[in-house]
Amino acid sequence: MIRRKALPRRTFLKGSGATLALPLLDAMVPAMPATAATPAAAHHLRRIGYVYMPMGCDISRWTPPKTEKLEELSPILRPLEKVKDQVTAITNLELKNAYPGTHATSNASFLSAAKAKRTESTDYFLGTTADQIAAKTIGSQTRIPSLELCMDLLQVVGQCDNGYACVYQNNLSWSSPTTPLPAEAHPRLVFESLFGEGGTPQARQESLRQRASLLDALSEEIRSLRVTLGPQDKRTVDQYLESIRSVERQIELAESEIVDQEEIDLDRPVGVPASYREHARLMFELQRLALQGDITRVITFQLARETSNRSYTEIGIREPHHPLTHHGNNPDKIAKVAKINEFHVSLFAEFLEKLQQTPEGEGPLLVPSLSLYGSGMGNPNKHDHTNLPIVVAGGAAGQMRGGRHLQFDSPTPLANLHLTLLNKVGANCESFADSQGPVEGLFEGI
Repeated sequence: MIRRKALPRRTFLKGSGATLALPLLDAMVPAMPATAATPAAAHHLRRIGYVYMPMGCDISRWTPPKTEKLEELSPILRPLEKVKDQVTAITNLELKNAYPGTHATSNASFLSAAKAKRTESTDYFLGTTADQIAAKTIGSQTRIPSLELCMDLLQVVGQCDNGYACVYQNNLSWSSPTTPLPAEAHPRLVFESLFGEGGTPQARQESLRQRASLLDALSEEIRSLRVTLGPQDKRTVDQYLESIRSVERQIELAESEIVDQEEIDLDRPVGVPASYREHARLMFELQRLALQGDITRVITFQLARETSNRSYTEIGIREPHHPLTHHGNNPDKIAKVAKINEFHVSLFAEFLEKLQQTPEGEGPLLVPSLSLYGSGMGNPNKHDHTNLPIVVAGGAAGQMRGGRHLQFDSPTPLANLHLTLLNKVGANCESFADSQGPVEGLFEGI
């Protein structure tokens, strides 16, 4: 029997220009007898993310040296050491529909596994992406059905790559074959979409002028809530609020910095951290807060755009990324691309570690979550779409068989993996794009 009235999971605190969703608290879980059955829904993933790494990699530095158990990580995957028990590397996946082999189709096919219509105009056509199918299943229960993020704010249109419209490189997520979903790179706009009341940009700017901090508008509501909570829930709420304050301070600091005109990075939005590392960390932290507050359950994140000419000077790489990938088998260039790959993986690893440290009910937030990390391109020097660099990380509601390296004997559709993950979120798909069946051995019971 229920001994106490639970606080609704969809509890929001509202103030002037602010709406705050709360993390899962003990007060939201009704007291039940120990013999109570676990709901079937608990066996489905509740949160899923897709992180895109552009322009492939040196697969020899990516692939773990042994199959089956992930005892030793490869040089590029080494940053995942602390969470490797929650990671599965999958080798020999391919995207047949990404050919004839372009940057545009690498990005477009990654989540759709579909063939992009070759056009330079607005009559583009692709396919509904896996994240949007997942959003239709688990996104309807949250304030934001899905969140689309990126690191490059580019408004290029027209033809970008061998006769393919720029829309294919700009957008990972498509809600229909003709509807690409724009991604946001500006932390302030993401922050306001998560915690603001929404409305027009002008209305959000007015709200910003009226308060020093988003949480200022909620101070009374926060005080009233804390009176009703137990000690553990108070700590959870306080840590959550401090994380929000920290992100807001970082955004304000970035907006206050004056960058000399000669040093402006045209790929980087104005008003974001000058460092790629700090910008990416901020975007990952916004994702963590969105997941913890159950504001959204589906996220896509493009670490950089295909053909990006960004230079990663903070790790000692001064040459632009894209030209380096056309390495012509030059060992020095290959090593520099691998260093960029490892850098990207290190940021993803930090995100996973923070999910592991974030409480969610009786366990960490990483348990009901899953992330697919990888690229739609294999060897960038060849522009091929075979032997893709792919890892899956998370707990999958306690059903993930982590700490392993799955290697297929022959090229296998990436769509098989998408199909497997979609069925784990409860989408009940019989097929997805060119899938041939689920990936066996990734989850308990499959």
